[in-house]
Amino acid sequence: MNIRSGYFRKHLHVNLTDGEIERLDLSETFLEKYIGGRGFGAKLVWDNLRMHDFKIDPLGPENLLVIAPGPLTGVYLPSSGKCSFISISPATGMYGDSSAGGAFGVELRQSGIDVLSIKGRAPELSILFIDNDSTEIIPMPELKGKSCLETEGIIFEKLGTYAMHIAAIGVGGENQVLFACVNTDWSRNAGRTGIGAIMGSKNLKAIAVRGHKDLPVYDVNGLVAEADRAYEYLSKHKYFELWQQQGLMNVIEYANEHGILPTYNFRDTVFVRHDRINGEEMLDRYKIGDSACFACSMTCGNICLVKNGKYTGTVTEGPEYESCAMLGSNLGVDNFAAVLAANRLCDELGIDTISTGNIIGAVIEGYEQGILSLADIDNEEIAWGDEDAILNLIRKIAFREGVGDILSQGSLRIIERWPEMEKIILHVKGLEQSAYDSRAGISMALGYATSDIGAHHTRAWTIAKEMEEGQNWTDEEKVEIVIYHQTLRPLFDMLGVCRLPWIELGLNERHYENFYRYVTGRETSLEELLERSKDIYDLTRLINTRMGVNRKDDTLPYKVYARPVLTGPNAGKVIDKDEFQKLLSLYYKRRGWDENGIPPREIEAKFDD
Repeated sequence: MNIRSGYFRKHLHVNLTDGEIERLDLSETFLEKYIGGRGFGAKLVWDNLRMHDFKIDPLGPENLLVIAPGPLTGVYLPSSGKCSFISISPATGMYGDSSAGGAFGVELRQSGIDVLSIKGRAPELSILFIDNDSTEIIPMPELKGKSCLETEGIIFEKLGTYAMHIAAIGVGGENQVLFACVNTDWSRNAGRTGIGAIMGSKNLKAIAVRGHKDLPVYDVNGLVAEADRAYEYLSKHKYFELWQQQGLMNVIEYANEHGILPTYNFRDTVFVRHDRINGEEMLDRYKIGDSACFACSMTCGNICLVKNGKYTGTVTEGPEYESCAMLGSNLGVDNFAAVLAANRLCDELGIDTISTGNIIGAVIEGYEQGILSLADIDNEEIAWGDEDAILNLIRKIAFREGVGDILSQGSLRIIERWPEMEKIILHVKGLEQSAYDSRAGISMALGYATSDIGAHHTRAWTIAKEMEEGQNWTDEEKVEIVIYHQTLRPLFDMLGVCRLPWIELGLNERHYENFYRYVTGRETSLEELLERSKDIYDLTRLINTRMGVNRKDDTLPYKVYARPVLTGPNAGKVIDKDEFQKLLSLYYKRRGWDENGIPPREIEAKFDD
């Protein structure tokens, strides 16, 4: 059945090398099969890889960067501000994506574009300016070395308007730090998989978008009624006010209580001074305002200001849980003002807080254990909780100075330089692990190991469910919950909406089939949408296997198998290798892949068009 609305049916393709700009038509079949967001991106990246016989340098001009909102981005429904950034990751050498909230994706849609793809390399540092139906590549060498926030201000002044949204990189992206991020709307980041390094490799400092077009919606009245019901449900939830007050910072308390909070480079999972960096501490001493992504009533962004002490005047949006945990407890930092300073510095320099905190934690432990010598770290000592040394190392990573040059290349290159670091650094396939310890729940471990981008929680955050309900789960049930999360959560990325209303406040998934129907005019079901999302997971797996990934790579960090949790409710726990391998075989069977994790030809044939 035709999709009658919901899309502009336009693909903007930009070649930075020769300056060619094309507006291409999207077919109904493409829209129906791939929906939007990471679905569009995965297909376009797959097609580009096939053109290059799957031999591609992620930092070369032939690598394709895709930026795609979804059909629900920018319309009236809860948390519809998401936009996906998709490419081949320079950190992992395989499929990579990251999503950003705020309103950049909304503005992109309002310019009449469903998907933007960028190839090549500009002759000099430039920005891409999309102004409704007009697109320009504008050289701006004066932006070199500017922070993400400075870049926004200069572009506003240069283009003579604030009526736009900007996605920019900092010096981390310019210097091709392999975990550089893309910063939008002050501190809404596409943080993972090194998308910022890809922009840097293309000499693309920023993308500025101004759009005034009405979004295509098939049934506005039906959509408004459905959205009102969803907003009403959220507003009456018992934790709604807590989310408005603390946002994701409330997870610090939860993670510490349940023994999954990364502490001292994941050596432990309980931080005895967690109350100095939790949501209550933020509310009592630092929070000065709220912020929210487009159409979101949860307002989970916290505007914080340091009012006294050595970091006086530091203001930032954040931190959220991941940043606070990885730059706080994981590094032994118990000063919330120092966490804010580190978070702000990462945002300004344009590097991912999760990877940064993970790698610095490994450096501290590596030095403590004698794996790294004092000479290895530039004769500058570093220890748990050493705020000055941590901030200095953040700068060194972004500028690739001294030991920062090696650290900027991520876990795989660090291990190449110092093989013993493999025993203490936490990554899967080269992507540093998110801030949830998995030794407490094997389903979470399976989710990390089989994630199509590496050890990131957004694909399958099953840890809470398993700790609270999973004591008697069968192996099949553990596999099923991982696959369900890996299907539903990426569907949100395809639709262009945030997962938090569902995962945190329990908004029923059925709302999204109704949202999609009212926006596009296409009769569908949640089950059908989930099938499309499952297809995309197969597609990203195909991309990865063509880049060399197989069963040997679907594994866990050494610590998860060999280093028991030290204290707290999960003391003594590790993941049993044999049990994990058994679950992995069940997982492959349930997905229809072979014993080595390779999808068969009949799955690949779905994407031959």
